[in-house]
Amino acid sequence: MRCEEVIAKLEELAPLLFAESWDNPGLLAGRKNKEIKTILIALDATSEVIEEAIRCKADLLLTHHPLIFKGLKRVNTDDYVGRRIFRLIQNDICYYAMHTNFDVMGMADATADELGLKNREVLKITFEDDIAKEGYGRYGRLPEIMTLRECAEYVKQKFGIEYVRVFGDLDMEVETAAIMPGSGKSMIRDAVSKGIDVMITGDIDHHDGMDAWERRMAVIDAGHFGLEQIFVPYLKEYLNRETTGLEILCSKPSCPFVTV
Repeated sequence: MRCEEVIAKLEELAPLLFAESWDNPGLLAGRKNKEIKTILIALDATSEVIEEAIRCKADLLLTHHPLIFKGLKRVNTDDYVGRRIFRLIQNDICYYAMHTNFDVMGMADATADELGLKNREVLKITFEDDIAKEGYGRYGRLPEIMTLRECAEYVKQKFGIEYVRVFGDLDMEVETAAIMPGSGKSMIRDAVSKGIDVMITGDIDHHDGMDAWERRMAVIDAGHFGLEQIFVPYLKEYLNRETTGLEILCSKPSCPFVTV
């Protein structure tokens, strides 16, 4: 398949029109007419991931977070972003990112599926027409009533993460939950307004966590990486289902920090 044909499949799943205006998804490097035989999927285009793409002779690197966010005035090896772009182009590797468009059109439902949320709805609507409402996060009912402590263990088990940070009374019962992969502190107000018992997200700081609990909504911070790593297996399954003749490889997601 040519790169542009792969892109068409990716944009069937998550059209660019659902991306935020500040975001930068899409084809960020490479030739649309390049023949694609091998794709490497990763969460981020780190130096290590790019070198992995070179070693496995990938024709396309696909990530969730875009390597290029701000405008670049030059591409050279004096800058770490420039070095990565240089390595991609030097090795004729196309590079495509799916960020907030995938958050809206894939990530939210994928994580809600993992939790088994029932009667789910969109947490923050960003797009609406006569057919559907789309946006960030989902909320609904947990598979069963559980304590906040049990819910935290449930999140750890479902997403394969070692620990979570919890704001709230561990012995309280929770029945409704909102999930917002990535950084969700800006959506705390949306979840509180819907009477949610517990919000599951990442990047919650000291004051946001305390303020949420002050309003009687518990928060489970599973980390930005903890929830969004689902991107890699999700896209592998999608591409295997929707394309033929491609080798789909996955870079093993690794948390960018350690707890000591």
